[in-house]
Amino acid sequence: MNIEHLRLFVRVAATHNISLAGKELGLSAPVASMHINKLEESIGARLIHRTTRKVSLTEEGEALLPYADEILASVDAARSTVGTGKAQATGTLRITAPASFGRMHVIPALKGFLDKHSELSVDIRLTDSMIDMIEGGFDVAIRDADLKDSTLIAKKLATDKRIICASPDYLAAYGNPTSLEDLKHHSCIKQMGFDTWSFNTPNGLQNIKLKSRVRVDHGEAVRDAALQGLGVAMCAEWLVYKQLENGSLVEVLQDYSLNDAAAIWAVYPSSRLLAPKVRAFLDYFAEYYGAPPYWEN
Repeated sequence: MNIEHLRLFVRVAATHNISLAGKELGLSAPVASMHINKLEESIGARLIHRTTRKVSLTEEGEALLPYADEILASVDAARSTVGTGKAQATGTLRITAPASFGRMHVIPALKGFLDKHSELSVDIRLTDSMIDMIEGGFDVAIRDADLKDSTLIAKKLATDKRIICASPDYLAAYGNPTSLEDLKHHSCIKQMGFDTWSFNTPNGLQNIKLKSRVRVDHGEAVRDAALQGLGVAMCAEWLVYKQLENGSLVEVLQDYSLNDAAAIWAVYPSSRLLAPKVRAFLDYFAEYYGAPPYWEN
């Protein structure tokens, strides 16, 4: 069994396109097709259904895929270790991250990461959609939501503290809320999925039903609406820490903590063997963000 043929098969499974998978690996479409044929001959089974529009895995191909992933991870680790005595991060690390967090806190860290790992390159997709890591062929995903897929492993990189804030102009016009009861009378900026804000109080959890004239579907839009004086907002501190520093936003209700255990997670497929490039990513970014993370300092 040829390892490079197996690597191509894994990319075909992710892209559903032999030509595209071949291009990613520097192969022409005819050569990629020939390599898949040779892999099928060596396995003794048809692995891929071919149509004029796309390809899909056969039942035998689906059965082979998890073993192929495991084999490639082991081979990559072995190649990087043998001869050096230490596993080196090499190859291409494919990362997906939420768009805002990725732009603000992943991209700025890349220069230091790549300077430290000169044999490594990165391929990053920034999206707020929850994508399938295995199907997409990603090595690691940054997520700020609960892990629901039991086939994945999550490592906490940083806390994801959320705060209540508003612009000085808004507070000057409408007053500074000093209690949760006050908050009920303020205009709040809603983010879809957060129609109520939950606070921890000495008397237990208290949910505040928001009064709002503005509702948006994106965290950066919530921040920007608050900057325009449109109301009181709940924002992740990593999103607004610069505005808090320069005074364009002010934290309010500091004596009341939100019922929020959110965190920034690095998620990767479960495996007996963690690829050196993934380990390098986990170690570097956990140190880079710090404890507490730099946006909370």
